[in-house]
Amino acid sequence: MRSSRIPIAVGAIALAVLVPMSGNAAPPQHTDSAAKEYVVDGARTAVARSAIAATGAAVNSADHGEVNITATPDEVAQIKKLGYEVRVVQPEAAHSHEGADIGADINDFPPADSAYHNFAEMNAEIDSIVAAYPSLARKSTYGTSHEGRALVAVKVSDNVASDEAEPEVLFTHHQHAREHLTVEMALYLLNEFTSKYSTDSRVRGLVDSREIWILPDLNPDGGEFDIASGSYRSWRKNRQPNSGSSSVGTDLNRNWDFQWGCCGGSSGSPGSETYRGAAPSSSPEVAAVSNFVSNRVVGGVQQIRTAIDFHTYSELVLWPYGYTFSDTAPGLNADDERMLRTLGQQMAATNGYTPEQASDLYITDGSIDDYLWGRYKIASYTFEIYPSFGGGGFYPPDEVIPAQTSRNRAAVLHLLDYSDCPYRVIGLTCGGTTPPPGGYFENATNYNIPDSPGAGVDSPLAVSGRTGNAPTNLQVGVDIKHTFRGDLVIDLVAPDGTLYRVKNSSSSDSADNVITTYTVNASSEVANGTWRLRVRDVYRTDIGFIDKFSLTFP
Repeated sequence: MRSSRIPIAVGAIALAVLVPMSGNAAPPQHTDSAAKEYVVDGARTAVARSAIAATGAAVNSADHGEVNITATPDEVAQIKKLGYEVRVVQPEAAHSHEGADIGADINDFPPADSAYHNFAEMNAEIDSIVAAYPSLARKSTYGTSHEGRALVAVKVSDNVASDEAEPEVLFTHHQHAREHLTVEMALYLLNEFTSKYSTDSRVRGLVDSREIWILPDLNPDGGEFDIASGSYRSWRKNRQPNSGSSSVGTDLNRNWDFQWGCCGGSSGSPGSETYRGAAPSSSPEVAAVSNFVSNRVVGGVQQIRTAIDFHTYSELVLWPYGYTFSDTAPGLNADDERMLRTLGQQMAATNGYTPEQASDLYITDGSIDDYLWGRYKIASYTFEIYPSFGGGGFYPPDEVIPAQTSRNRAAVLHLLDYSDCPYRVIGLTCGGTTPPPGGYFENATNYNIPDSPGAGVDSPLAVSGRTGNAPTNLQVGVDIKHTFRGDLVIDLVAPDGTLYRVKNSSSSDSADNVITTYTVNASSEVANGTWRLRVRDVYRTDIGFIDKFSLTFP
């Protein structure tokens, strides 16, 4: 499995990550200087990125060895000691719409970004939608923020006033203050589920058969602080003071009560952007959401089946676990992993995002996805939405809101389709019964890809028990960890040696990893026999391996 073959570029980096940090361990000391954005060059692997994150720096995005971070001066010094060059991101490059700090009481977005909703405007929009569709949408509060703002939940269902025995789905938004596009994502979904109900049969069928919960703003205090002066402050955390420190705020997505502070994926220093808080659920916002989720346990059964937590940025679909590099771990078996991976890959195929296990990016602990799965077996995902790398960073112009929210429509509907029983995506039932054998075959053995032009490796897969030929829509599941996917040429090799090209190399294909499903018309091939996934690296310097290879015969 992957945990035994993580590519390691620097031995010191691996050591830094693989020594877990206890929640009670003495944290590294950070200054209270304001954090800034930087780019770290040369961190090409998850292990390397995890070492950077273990300093307490917040990893914002990663692309072909360049890692954008937000870090304090002390964290930058630690990263340099790991052997990396660190370049500061100039303010004009980081925040293209940032203006002069013209006061502390503007409490709104810069005029150029006026289409974004501040907290009051968000609530007004929700109230308007609920008033227009009272039989479909209901607004409630489930707690208050540190500064006393209402934490809002909106339920959408055909009989919205009743607690029906229907699968429930949770959408959460805006854990990190500067990620304002996620609030727009929440409002988009609320509009879609209500305004399209009478005209879109698919939307109507899902709203009729599901109970949908939208929590549009988990961090209203941080969000309002980020825009309070009329320009962006690049604030990430909540606004909760920390006893004994002048530093303010907890990183909400490191404060959840599952594997909290376990593994070097958060910081124990209040000055860090990834400060995990004094204890699990020590932030009022996380405590309130945790209580909300626990209250959805009815008759001993958690009603919420699936969830998406929206963030910016990087254009990723991530699934548990984030605290370990292992594909499977206590509470997450092989079928669980295959379900999470398959559903994640299918959603990513609709929006063009990169799908991967959360730890393939870097190690995190105390995250909401790990909490929802680890505590309740909710099939939970993080969507890191627009942009991919650069392109406005945390502050893309408001002109992108319609395109980048609607871009996730198909993925959200696909999740809703499977929310009655997510295991249906891999042909299993939710009662634990395995269907008759024959549809799905997988090789999870790792095969290193030679870093030599033209050299390659095969992952073999024996298929048996089928009758006749392969189908016209043979599903070829590919999970390759490689530090530059543009180097790779991938073929499916049939039992008789026939090659089916599924991917050519591409210099413009500048991201890491190939995690996707290809459809191949293999109807001229006998189904039974040994199939192979052949992967060749046509350039030098970038490394990787085949993690998994699967065939699904629909």
